[in-house]
Amino acid sequence: MKGKKNRAAKSSRYLALHLRFEIDMVAHSLCDFGGGEEERQELEAFREIHFPALALLKKTTKLPSPEELRADGQCPLTPEETVLMLVALGFNRKTHIFLAGSQIYGGRSRLAALTTLYPNLVTKENLLSSSEIEPFKNFSSQLAALDFIGCTAADAFAITDSGSQLSSLVSGYRIYYGGGRLPTVRPNKRRLASIFLKNSTIEWSMFEKRVRKAVRQTKTIHRRSISRSVYRNPRCRECMCTTE
Repeated sequence: MKGKKNRAAKSSRYLALHLRFEIDMVAHSLCDFGGGEEERQELEAFREIHFPALALLKKTTKLPSPEELRADGQCPLTPEETVLMLVALGFNRKTHIFLAGSQIYGGRSRLAALTTLYPNLVTKENLLSSSEIEPFKNFSSQLAALDFIGCTAADAFAITDSGSQLSSLVSGYRIYYGGGRLPTVRPNKRRLASIFLKNSTIEWSMFEKRVRKAVRQTKTIHRRSISRSVYRNPRCRECMCTTE
């Protein structure tokens, strides 16, 4: 009986992953994601409609190149890069993953790297029945709330972009209520970009070591500076509003 309980406990553990790779995020970044001319035209058309000021700026001002943006850590992590990071951190094929977020740019084909290596990957859309999720479908904030619940309850939470509102709220919640028992993987994209650029020239053991070091350097919890988000960086229990 004890063995069955241990197996059940292990099977209920999961990683929540907030993969910021929606088309608006991708288009606004001005980065290149390997899709060639078709991708460039699609993202440019999206910017013309949704980010006209950015589209105009791109035409009239010399902006950093996609290569410079990537080297500076300004590009969203792709699903493929996310897989490399997770594997290097020790999340193996048996890991159960709850994927939070909206529609991933590129759809199923772009998610193939994740779903192939992690077959136990689910989203709120396939966790809930059609009748259960129907009341939330037309309300983006309520759909985000479902993701929030799934992410805050996870044994570990990984984000690919720390600037999003959801990741800020979840990270802050886990710091505030977790008591150090709710880890958050918050990668330094600039350091990861440098590692990924050398991916084809270094051995896996060295790649793994460098990724773990890059992530470990972001795990220290600091007191919130005045200008930083109170949601992502709650100072401490003593100076936060609480109710009994």
